[in-house]
Amino acid sequence: MISFNWPWIFLCLPLPWLAWRLLPSNGDVEEAALRVPNLSSFSLRAEGKSGKSAAPRYRSWIGALAWLLLVTAIAQPLWIGDPLELSLSGRDLMLAVDLSGSMQTEDFEIHGTQMDRLDAIKQIAGQFIERRAGDRLGLILFGSQAYLQTPLTFDRKTVNAMLQESAIGLAGAETAIGDAIGLAVKQLVQHPQKNRVLILLTDGVNDAGAVDPIKAAELAAKEGLTIYTIGIGADEMVVPSLFGNRKVNPSSDLDEKSLTEIAKVTGGRYFRARDTEQLDQIYAILDKLQPVDRDQHTFRPRKSLFYWPLSISLLLAGLLLFSNVRRQ
Repeated sequence: MISFNWPWIFLCLPLPWLAWRLLPSNGDVEEAALRVPNLSSFSLRAEGKSGKSAAPRYRSWIGALAWLLLVTAIAQPLWIGDPLELSLSGRDLMLAVDLSGSMQTEDFEIHGTQMDRLDAIKQIAGQFIERRAGDRLGLILFGSQAYLQTPLTFDRKTVNAMLQESAIGLAGAETAIGDAIGLAVKQLVQHPQKNRVLILLTDGVNDAGAVDPIKAAELAAKEGLTIYTIGIGADEMVVPSLFGNRKVNPSSDLDEKSLTEIAKVTGGRYFRARDTEQLDQIYAILDKLQPVDRDQHTFRPRKSLFYWPLSISLLLAGLLLFSNVRRQ
């Protein structure tokens, strides 16, 4: 159906007619000062009605049509389509990613290429984000402090772009897990209780920040926030030394006990990602979380049509102008 943004503009339609009727024409003023030599000449002048009817009738109709189309264009005509339903899967999902110095440890491998922990998260979590159509996503980056990088949004491309642009040490060299959870609670507290999910990825232990992680988890549980924690890092890594290669545990600082407790308190789960394959499997499991249904949202597509009447009006006005030039 067709609608108008400014229908009151049509009240201007009578303006040319009112001007024609009420304002004196140039012909009237000039005729008052003329001397008429004979009656027949005066008769011809009278029949012309002071020049108001001198133009051919078709030119008057073209002018009226051009004015009608111009007013129609100014009224902003719109084509409004049938209502369409938007199906939302119904989850508000916040990602919290550790950017502390230990995330630069290169104990992950993708397609034969050795890479650090953050790069592995970027690649696999980026794919996870792209699959979350219908969810509102947000991104928190934390190190010595926690920062909200992207508020909750349906724009998955922006969230992924912000993740890809993150850098190790951007938020400090330490790990403030409690602050990250507290910030997530603050962002999610105004949304429906069953829709709140936090996925927290870290490779260390809470050694910074003002909030204890377990206390933050208890607060999250009271607010209905479910936390899924992921411990990042391999159990074994070969490094060179003065006496040849030796095996070390690059994840010796990972506080699995606290991460497990955080997930347990909030009704979530703790996952251990020792390599990219396990990390990918974890995100596949998270993909299977049952979404909470939301009310259906509907919208009616709109398309502006003003350029059609405007183009025709300008064309008719051009024809009238060309006709006047030829007559002269």
